[in-house]
Amino acid sequence: MQVREVMSRDVAIVNPDTTLREAAVLMRDTDSGFLPVGENDRLVGAVTDRDITMRAVADGKDPNSAKVREAMSSHIAYCFEDQDTKEACTLMGEKQVRRLPVLNRDKRLVGVVTLGDLATRAQHKPQTGEALGKVSQQTGQPRNM
Repeated sequence: MQVREVMSRDVAIVNPDTTLREAAVLMRDTDSGFLPVGENDRLVGAVTDRDITMRAVADGKDPNSAKVREAMSSHIAYCFEDQDTKEACTLMGEKQVRRLPVLNRDKRLVGVVTLGDLATRAQHKPQTGEALGKVSQQTGQPRNM
């Protein structure tokens, strides 16, 4: 099964110069704790509700003026829409992430796949369980997604 068969296509994207407050409102309105960050038609990072809390608010930054680029992760893992879902599970486990932006082969964002998508829609229960175990491990270092 390919990633495109289980991913979500309706994905909100935020610009790195968007304020953190606007990003948080978009997260609330889309019921998502994760937003891909795009600039000039390219994926340049991702920001999570945890990033906003830990990298900005906890450091005293004003969410009304601080920008997404101040809290986002710029080195993020991603997968391609034509990859096998087993590969996405493996990548999530290796990178200890619960979500992956999905790109087409032109490296344009076409969706997001979550561990939940893979657990409920793909037929790889052992791989999904293994990925969840790795994601849930404590590394002592903050995770970016």
